[in-house]
Amino acid sequence: MKNWYKHLPNTITLLNLTSGCVAVVFAIGGEPGTAALFILLASVFDFLDGFTARLLKAYSEIGKQLDSLADMVSFGVAPGMIAFVLMKEAIPGVNMSLSAIHTSPWNWILLASPFLIPAFSALRLAKFNIDERQTVNFIGMPTPANAILWASFGLMVQFGDYPEIPVLIFTATNILIGVIFTSLLLVSELPMFSLKFAGLSLYANWFRYLFLLAALLLLIFMGVYGLPLVILLYIALSVIFYLLKVDF
Repeated sequence: MKNWYKHLPNTITLLNLTSGCVAVVFAIGGEPGTAALFILLASVFDFLDGFTARLLKAYSEIGKQLDSLADMVSFGVAPGMIAFVLMKEAIPGVNMSLSAIHTSPWNWILLASPFLIPAFSALRLAKFNIDERQTVNFIGMPTPANAILWASFGLMVQFGDYPEIPVLIFTATNILIGVIFTSLLLVSELPMFSLKFAGLSLYANWFRYLFLLAALLLLIFMGVYGLPLVILLYIALSVIFYLLKVDF
């Protein structure tokens, strides 16, 4: 009982998992925006469990494994369900219960394609756990970033002020391309920077400050439409730094 505080990080991780489960329920229920809010909440818990573990020096192997299991639900299954709902709405004549759908084999392939997100998220998390190169920054896109990208699409659909924009953007073809692109990015060898600050030095963290400033401006001026641009900016900056061989 004297070391009760060492269980606090794992408790926060379980809140991450619970948020992910709720996100899945709302996504399946046809509320991708509400599901997105719980994915964002899960990302907050995901940050806090690591922060709390470092603060309390409460590291454990079970905590590491539990974190991956929670992330699999919150940042793998939940965004996959949002993509699935978007795909159902994008394909004419299939936005109904699965048992009532009578459609072409190609449409069934399109409907199944969002399950690539949880599949590649699982592979990404497994690789991360054994890859010693990713102690500071990332190799491939982290699952929370991918989940937030798909969550932002759910927010646009349910809470956006311009409903015509999702209709134009989220066609079946575009969703398929997005699913394949982000799934491959999860397991790619592209170096991507972390937002973990090593001190407050401007020189050592200039790219992090630059990204956070740009992200803040996008969210202030564009609202929910700025959130996917934040993640796309993160990907673009990582690609640019890689091509220019910027050391981060």
